[in-house]
Amino acid sequence: MKILNGRELAGFIKERQAKTVRALRQAHNVQPKLAIIRTNPDPVVDSYMRLKQGYGNDIGIEVDIVVVDQKDAAAKIRELNDDASVHGMIVQIPLPDPEGTDEVLNAVAAEKDVDGLAAKTTFDPATPMAIIWLLAGYNVALEGKKLVIVGRGRLVGAPLARMWGQSSLKPIVANRQTDLYEELKDADVIVTATGVPNLIKADMLKQNAVIVDAGVATDKNGLVGDVDPAVRELPDITITPEKGGVGPLTVCALFENVIRAAQRTTS
Repeated sequence: MKILNGRELAGFIKERQAKTVRALRQAHNVQPKLAIIRTNPDPVVDSYMRLKQGYGNDIGIEVDIVVVDQKDAAAKIRELNDDASVHGMIVQIPLPDPEGTDEVLNAVAAEKDVDGLAAKTTFDPATPMAIIWLLAGYNVALEGKKLVIVGRGRLVGAPLARMWGQSSLKPIVANRQTDLYEELKDADVIVTATGVPNLIKADMLKQNAVIVDAGVATDKNGLVGDVDPAVRELPDITITPEKGGVGPLTVCALFENVIRAAQRTTS
């Protein structure tokens, strides 16, 4: 079994980003800043926010946590849209009332939507970027391969399918109606992001398959992905680790967008 170690790649990217941020300050007197809109108290969300704050601190980017009720979120976002000191903004989801998600996300100005989730965004979402970086970093060939994305969610599956499609690749997107045994049996590269534990079974996969597990769910063991533990016992696959696969690179990709947003203000 070969491991796609995102944490290893993230170290190199982080070092480069820190140098870029220093150059922005020295050459243009620009201090990149990210604002995180938090509407939903949740221990898991709080842990993600602390992770982002720590990463930002390490590379020299300010990270402000803005706590606001969902009913006031759009107004607060519009206020931050007009704040020249804020270069990037993300909304921590899920929101208390999920039906209002689009309204809140679309309030973020396109040039500050570093999560890439607003309708008119100018950025690619962080997790699909991270997956593309991860596969490229380990020289995983995609051209001419059968690519299957399991799940079509707004955070991973749908944007990854769009981004691959723009690169002339032709991924198959599997949904709840898809016969996974039939679709995955000859798949070369599989990206799964459904949040359904143990969905991807060992007997679904062919030899030498590459699996990127970007699913996130919780069970008695804490955070888990979509891949059944038996998959990791197969000797002839390439796969992300249980921890340290896509996650570290997702944080890198988010801050890459913040840096790009800050750089745009200098031109």
